[in-house]
Amino acid sequence: MIKPPVSNPYSCIVILFISIFLVRFNPSLQPFLDRSSNNEILSDTIPRTQNDSSGHKDHITHKNNYIVRFFEYKKAEDHRTYLQSNLRSKGWEWIERNNAASNFPTDFGLLCIEESARPILFEQFAKLQLVKDVSADLSYSRRLNVKGPGRVGAFVDGKKRAGKILTSMSFIDGEYYTTINNSTPGWHRHLMMQRSQVTSLFGADALWAKGYTGAKVKMAIFDTGIRANHPHFRNIKERTNWTNEDTLNDNLGHGTFVAGVIAGEDSECLGFAPDTEIYAFRVFTDAQVSYTSWFLDAFNYAIATNMDVLNLSIGGPDYLDLPFVEKVWELTANNIIMVSAIGNDGPLYGTLNNPADQSDVIGVGGIDYSDHIASFSSRGMSTWEIPHGYGRVKPDVVAYGREIMGSKISTGCKSLSGTSVASPVVAGVVCLLVSIVPQNKRRDILNPASMKQALVEGAAKLSGPNMYEQGAGRVDLLESYEILKNYQPRASIFPSILDYTDCPYSWPFCRQPLYAGAMPVIFNATILNGMGVIGYLESPPTWHPTDEEGNLLSIHFTYSEVIWPWTGYIALHMQIKEEGSQFNGVIEGNVTFNVFSPPAKGEVTRSSTCILHLKLKVIPTPPRAKRVLWDQFHSIKYPPGYIPRDSLDVRNDILDWHGDHLHTNFHIMFNMLRDAGYYIETLGSPLTCFDARQYGTLLMVDLEDEYFQEEIGKLRDDVAYTGLGLVVFGEWYNVDTMVKMRFFDDNTRSWWTPVTGGANVPALNDLLSSFGIAFGDKILNGDFTIDGEQSRYASGTDIVRFPRGGYVHSFPFLDSSESGATQNILLTSGMTKADSPILGLLEVNEGRIAVYGDSNCLDSSHMVTNCYWLLRKLLDFTSHGRKDPILFSKSVKLEAPLYQDDNQLPTRRTDVEFSAYSSVNGKELICRSDSRFEVWGTKGYSLQVRGRNRRLPGYPVIDLGRGLNSTVESFYSTRRTNLGGKNKGDSLGNKYLGFFYKDEVFCF
Repeated sequence: MIKPPVSNPYSCIVILFISIFLVRFNPSLQPFLDRSSNNEILSDTIPRTQNDSSGHKDHITHKNNYIVRFFEYKKAEDHRTYLQSNLRSKGWEWIERNNAASNFPTDFGLLCIEESARPILFEQFAKLQLVKDVSADLSYSRRLNVKGPGRVGAFVDGKKRAGKILTSMSFIDGEYYTTINNSTPGWHRHLMMQRSQVTSLFGADALWAKGYTGAKVKMAIFDTGIRANHPHFRNIKERTNWTNEDTLNDNLGHGTFVAGVIAGEDSECLGFAPDTEIYAFRVFTDAQVSYTSWFLDAFNYAIATNMDVLNLSIGGPDYLDLPFVEKVWELTANNIIMVSAIGNDGPLYGTLNNPADQSDVIGVGGIDYSDHIASFSSRGMSTWEIPHGYGRVKPDVVAYGREIMGSKISTGCKSLSGTSVASPVVAGVVCLLVSIVPQNKRRDILNPASMKQALVEGAAKLSGPNMYEQGAGRVDLLESYEILKNYQPRASIFPSILDYTDCPYSWPFCRQPLYAGAMPVIFNATILNGMGVIGYLESPPTWHPTDEEGNLLSIHFTYSEVIWPWTGYIALHMQIKEEGSQFNGVIEGNVTFNVFSPPAKGEVTRSSTCILHLKLKVIPTPPRAKRVLWDQFHSIKYPPGYIPRDSLDVRNDILDWHGDHLHTNFHIMFNMLRDAGYYIETLGSPLTCFDARQYGTLLMVDLEDEYFQEEIGKLRDDVAYTGLGLVVFGEWYNVDTMVKMRFFDDNTRSWWTPVTGGANVPALNDLLSSFGIAFGDKILNGDFTIDGEQSRYASGTDIVRFPRGGYVHSFPFLDSSESGATQNILLTSGMTKADSPILGLLEVNEGRIAVYGDSNCLDSSHMVTNCYWLLRKLLDFTSHGRKDPILFSKSVKLEAPLYQDDNQLPTRRTDVEFSAYSSVNGKELICRSDSRFEVWGTKGYSLQVRGRNRRLPGYPVIDLGRGLNSTVESFYSTRRTNLGGKNKGDSLGNKYLGFFYKDEVFCF
């Protein structure tokens, strides 16, 4: 048996510490194929069992393909023999993979398994010591990203296409292109052609003049292939096919264009590094479909053949496809520099594509020739960390990605746009930079971290975009060249500066100052370790303020226990101490820590000091009425669950995958609230983990999770007895409609069913039951006007319970739910649409509540019209007690309560294992690291809130609305009355749990 040599002696250490993702640092594979120039390798067809555009069999055969991953690299035949000897059940067969990687040891096998035998086989797999895990052989599907109705994504007209769920990740056809002919282009056309000569814009000719042209650099292009003897390329070393089609050629033009941007030599569409050795990996079929198993084999082969750089211009939202993600980690751990497009889902935020969103990958966004972020370029932040943390800065860099010239399939040039264009621009830059380092020194100096350091430190920061749009800025080839030319291995932080006075680059931090009593502000930075694939922090980071006032800042740190591969994270959880509640000014200083990498044989330990500079704006604590708390904890997104889009009118993007965070798809709302003078804080822990007396309003928008009983009880008391305002924006929820949205996903070989609706209405109804409020299961659509403001109600729900004396606004809408279909048919005969209640306002004891049944008007993802005007009026009411005369018109005041029996309220699905996606069901109630430091690791109750023992000169300890020795529990126990249940005999249904509403006589 041939065993690959170990490429790093610390792989066993990594296995111990990266257990959170079950990471195994597999050794590098050394090539032992005698390959010659222009070697061409075809793969045999791999049988499939699902019906799709790749010719897969119909799923009626009840057989599906699964990837079995092993802990060790061995010959495929050895893995097969191991399974045959240890699996007692039948119903499976080994699929031979006859491709370029079949001569190398592998760490996985592809099995065709009968679905009837799957449960018992999976139990047996779990008992096998050499088996790491088993997962479906996911498929990847990509379509050309064209403007207008031709754009196709993972869903068409609400139905799932064959292939893995990926965003439209490819090119946009450019307006300008050239061909080899005798015509003379017009003046405007000529200008655009010259501007599209992207190599000159980066100064590549200056490095060419020095003799650097990408020589001896092995460039792997994972795409649609390339044709042999293409006249634009001088150094096509190898073409390999990993698909089930019997061809090596590029029949789409995608892979050829990418290769041309990197290494083309035609004078009309020059590439950056014409002497780069091109290795074309054909991983997509002509139908633009691929499978995880194809990628895994191709990645293994790239490792085995010692590729230097790899470009991957595809991606999607599923960062939990662990076989794929972990293989990318292994790829970069083996010193392959991966460059990937960040995605074409802009201008929306929270739309980063994987693998470009991984810290070990160079993620590339797109700009135009005016240095504006291209509208199509996806924006950050990363959403892996949400809801319990804060995302990382991505993209890493941006490059020109609009109207770039590249090679056509056979001959000639054309212009295309997209982040898939920007990605090979950076990949070409990387190839050129690699070639400046002598071959015998490359392994000592060049790695994914050192290359990213050269790119981000050399990048030119653009004046308009923020860090989550541009990353470090526009790539500057010559500056990166100067950095790399004199590079000594070291560690660094990206970004290395957080400056609250630098707007708009430091958005959203620069939009809201720090102040005492707030939830921690979290800043998540990336550690780049150019000293080695593995590293550690020698000791916890420390904060070094530049003056005495800096001691008003308290920072807790969370960070990677092991920095691998090449990268890690450090998160700053920042609070202003209570004695700083009246401070107004700037706090400045440095966060420092040391990173070390264990020595390889014959080396010494490498160590480096990292510095993150902070310049923070601090203001006195705002009044309670100006402070709003955003509930992030109860949000669930894709992945991992099938969380449907909030607007059912959006048929081609049905997954809710943008994070639902203040700084992703609700970023415009965040800016609006700041402009209105509100301060918005984020709660990523249960409702027991905040002090309600500090906030005017709790804002709950589009929430999908359940609630702990302790949360329900605390919120009831917070509203009734502390005067907390509550604003709830619901969403549609209809079980029949969810069942209809069920689809068979040929990727995972399973039926996908929505985990919940647009919002979890049954859970919201439990939360609001104390106040006599409940949402229904209608799905309402239509336009309406309040006080001259026209709005669109898009797949919102209705209000079916509301107490007497409240104010409820109703409008005639169509009900598009399954149960409303009959009604809508009758309406075509001339019947009048019935009014549906959608907006309710209520005073409860000391608190105020506003509920609205649709959140699409706040979500920038697929907004038709915004309702920021309405949100401002609701906050005027809940936080300030101001009543808008239109919203509180006598004509909408309820003389009798709205009431629907319990058996008519929306119910939870019983066919979904909700606990697999929930942070509540089956989980422990605990305050996480995004809550106040005082309650970290507690349930939030009975924890003494202590003042700081140390007072700084001129900054007395301030009581922020409570005695410093009081407890949350003791406060509520003094105000809590003996509350009983709702009196079912009360025909008015107006007293819930003992609450009295403002129009009724009330006394303690």
